[in-house]
Amino acid sequence: MREQTNAWFSELVGQYERLVYTVCFQLVRNPHAAEDLTQEAFLAAYTHRQSCPAGYERQWLTRIAANKAKDYLQSAYVRHTVLAAGEELPLLSPSPPPEELALVRSGVSEIRRRIETLREPYRQVCRLYFLEEKKPEEIALALGRPVKTVHTQIARARQILRSQLERREDDGTVS
Repeated sequence: MREQTNAWFSELVGQYERLVYTVCFQLVRNPHAAEDLTQEAFLAAYTHRQSCPAGYERQWLTRIAANKAKDYLQSAYVRHTVLAAGEELPLLSPSPPPEELALVRSGVSEIRRRIETLREPYRQVCRLYFLEEKKPEEIALALGRPVKTVHTQIARARQILRSQLERREDDGTVS
């Protein structure tokens, strides 16, 4: 039994090691920290392997990696560097993805308006995900849809919103 578990986990590491590293690196923007966080994520995954839902290994590992990276970014060590004079200098946070920059620039009311103009099934999913900050699993349960469908709808809606915002910026229009 233990050998089967080890073989399963070794296969999991081989299959998803690059994905976990990429998730960590995207959040922390430091290759050395991302390597350490990847190892921490797999250690946590191994420790809690019995809680991995069958068929959702990728999502499960991605969530663990993201949580490890977020914990790292929130740690006092990362947020501040102690200078020789005893002053503290906050570290620069990693630059957010382009869609987040566009969201900030255009304002919450603009995003809310754009989400309300989306056609279904994207409008309802976006409202729950972006505005109410629900997890895809919660949205799937609430709407009676498969989780993978909700993930796909979020990704497509994000592309639609991004292209609308980019067109708006290219036109130089301001709402």
